[in-house]
Amino acid sequence: MIKSVYAKLKSEGISGFLQTVYRRIVPHRLEYFSNCKSFFQAGVGLEVGGASKIFGRRGIIPVYSVASKIDNVNFASNTVWEGTIYEGNSFIFNEGKASGRQYIGEAGNLEFIGNSSYDFVLSSHCIEHLANPIQGLSEWIRVLRQDGLLVLVIPHKDGTFDHRRPVTSLEHLIQDFDNQVDEGDMTHLEEILRLHDISRDPGAGDFQSFQERSKRNKENRCLHQHVFDTRLAIEMVNHMGLQILAVELFPPCHIAIVSRKISPDQTATNEKYKSGEKAPYSLSPFPSDRTTK
Repeated sequence: MIKSVYAKLKSEGISGFLQTVYRRIVPHRLEYFSNCKSFFQAGVGLEVGGASKIFGRRGIIPVYSVASKIDNVNFASNTVWEGTIYEGNSFIFNEGKASGRQYIGEAGNLEFIGNSSYDFVLSSHCIEHLANPIQGLSEWIRVLRQDGLLVLVIPHKDGTFDHRRPVTSLEHLIQDFDNQVDEGDMTHLEEILRLHDISRDPGAGDFQSFQERSKRNKENRCLHQHVFDTRLAIEMVNHMGLQILAVELFPPCHIAIVSRKISPDQTATNEKYKSGEKAPYSLSPFPSDRTTK
């Protein structure tokens, strides 16, 4: 313990060490959360993927602690992250509260859920695993009621094993949607095997193990099919016609975007998030945001 503290002091200095301690005692929170806390309290939500610590009591967006009901959808009854899960009223998002419904199904095909069924949709570190993110978003928006909130947390490449890979373009995501790419797609496998930083992915094992796991991606969904920075995340949400309410960035790798579903006769006004001195990139904790034009 003493050696660990000494190493932290040596690497971060006194101010950095105190900041680390403070963050452990008082975890970072989405500043915009106070503006939408009552919305989560009153509404019924759906989480795609997860459950996620991001939405837990000590997470950056602690929705679980205030929501009355959250359902969940996951792609399989057994996953690397959750282990075995069961369809039915078995999704426990907060101890002491009634369980939400657990669905087993693809994130990009929620045919078992009717239109406008939920007040809010949550997804943390899920969309990068989808071969067709725009198809996924289309479904999440479909099941969202008008004026409902979509909360996305997306990993920034700088803080993950993707840091060597190029950022995906919005045009590529649109092309995947137009081509109806499905979850069996392995277009990015060669790039992933060449540029994935195994040293930042403890669960990958050695290269041979990682290669074998990657080839079985349709079974395990461990690959990050697409690579995000803050610009791409904002461009993608804007492309979907959502009104962005907040973009906040959290080390080591979280891009948090809160957006609202608006009516078809409205136009989203997201320019302040896309360009200008006050755009999220200018003060980003992620270096590539500040260097990429």
